[in-house]
Amino acid sequence: MNYLKYLVEEIHTTVMATTDTNDLPVTCAIDVMDYDDNGLYFLTAKGKNFYDRLKRNGYVALTGIKGKDTMSCVAVSLRGKVKEIGSEPLERLFKKNSYMYEIYPTEQSRKALTVFCIYDANGEWFDLSKKPIERADFSIGNSKIINQQ
Repeated sequence: MNYLKYLVEEIHTTVMATTDTNDLPVTCAIDVMDYDDNGLYFLTAKGKNFYDRLKRNGYVALTGIKGKDTMSCVAVSLRGKVKEIGSEPLERLFKKNSYMYEIYPTEQSRKALTVFCIYDANGEWFDLSKKPIERADFSIGNSKIINQQ
């Protein structure tokens, strides 16, 4: 199973968690835009509080859920290191996620955007729609699979 592909193509919108300057948790809804062997990609605008938290901490956790109710639900969670990789991948991400052209219709509106990559991460797959319930751990990059309980 390609868990990152499922997260990007089937779930897409995730809840990401970081910590603020007081080490308190903060969440926000973020679309995951692409994946490859190096990690999972998303974007945000420089100057946002989310951007500042990512830069300060270097770690993120996320969960994405798909299903109409609890017993049809699939959840993918991931936690790991995050790094800014800049604006170079923006064109590719916009082509894969064409709705972004509506949110940021001009080159000027895209100037503040930057791309981040989640790498060296541990993840968990949880599928309540199957009997018995399916659960699997996975990792990205140099991270070793760990039990995330």
